[in-house]
Formats: sequence, structure tokens, C-alpha cells
Amino acid sequence: MLNNHHKNLATFIHLSTFSRFIIPFGNFIGPIVLWAANKDKSEFIDQHGKQAINFQISVLLYAIIIGTITVPFFVFNLFNGMDVINFHGFHDFHINVGKPSPLLYIGGGLGALAIIAFIVELALIVKASLTARDGQTYKYPFTINFLK
Repeated sequence: MLNNHHKNLATFIHLSTFSRFIIPFGNFIGPIVLWAANKDKSEFIDQHGKQAINFQISVLLYAIIIGTITVPFFVFNLFNGMDVINFHGFHDFHINVGKPSPLLYIGGGLGALAIIAFIVELALIVKASLTARDGQTYKYPFTINFLK
């Protein structure tokens, strides 16, 4: 039987991911603690807890992949055209800021993709919380099921 207490716990499991703005790794700690303490109370809480944790792990994995791809583009663009061998002191030091490299555009595009993904992540967490509040199950899109 699904009661308001179970709905509230499932909702707070999703909303506890916002604790990352206060506590480092709070988006993992909050849902794991709430889920582990309450997963035996109902299948509804267990499903929502697993979904929230799987989504946060998936988001971390996607962020690492995008970051790994993006950083070299910025580094290569930073050192492109910089003459570090013929450094003649501070009186003759200058950086020529010419036409931007295509690498900068690619890196900037990936950075913009990361910002859009962050906004979508926040919206999906709110949607999952509202769905849990209404007593329905929710499956996050693009989630890898680490916990089954």
C-alpha cells in the first residue's frame, strides 16, 4: 500500500540531490542515505532511490567524458602561437590575440553543451520529484542502470 509517507520519502530522495550546492558530493550522499535507510519500507521508495542514484552516477560519467574531450581543445588553443622559447623578460612579453582557432569553437560548443545538460538535469530532477509526489514511478532518460 502506497501512503503519503512513502510518496514524501521518494520525493525527498530526488530533491536531496540538490544538496550538492551546499555539501560536496551531496548529490550522491543525500539519495544514498535516504534510500539505504528506507528501501525496505516499500518497493516504490526502492525504485525511486535506485533511479535517483543511477541518474547521478550517469550524469557524473557524462560530465567526465565531456570534460575530458573539452579540456584539450582549450589547452591547445591557449598554447597555439605562444612563443615560450624566446621569452626576453617582461618588457618584451606579449600575447597575440588574433583570429580564434576552430579548436576554441569546438571547445566552446562542448562547454555550451555542458551548460545545457546541467539545466536539463535540474529540470529532470524536479520532474522526477513531482512524479514521485503524485505516486507514480519515474525513469530518468539517458540513465545507465548501475543499481538494478
